[in-house]
Amino acid sequence: MQFKMIHENYNVADLAKSMAFYEEALGLKETRRKEAADGSFIIVYLANENSDFELELTWLRDMDRPYNLGDCEFHLAFRTDDYEAAHAKHEAMGCICYENPQMGIYFIKDPDGYWLEVLPPIK
Repeated sequence: MQFKMIHENYNVADLAKSMAFYEEALGLKETRRKEAADGSFIIVYLANENSDFELELTWLRDMDRPYNLGDCEFHLAFRTDDYEAAHAKHEAMGCICYENPQMGIYFIKDPDGYWLEVLPPIK
C-alpha cells in the first residue's frame, strides 16, 4: 500500500488577502475552488508548476474569532532555488517571523499567523 501527500489545509479569515499573500510570497495560484450553495464556506486550492502538492485555503463564513494556531510548531516547508533572492523578497514584504542562520533556514508568517519554512537548495 502506498500513499501520496496531496494537500494541506489552512483555515483563513480573509480569503482574498491570503490568496494575494501566497501568490506574492510563494508564487502559488488558484487551481480550483468549491463554494457552498448556502455561502457558508469557500475552499480554494493553490499550487504552482513545481509540484502537484496543493495548499487548501478554507474560509468559513461563521468563524467569529482568529484561529488558534497553538505554538506554531506545525508548518509547511518550501525549498527555493534562490535562497538569497527569496529572503530579500520576504524581508521587503515584512513577513519574516523567525530566522535560524545556523541551520540556514527562515520562516515567514501568512496573514492568519501560519508559519512557512523556507529552505535553500540541496547541495
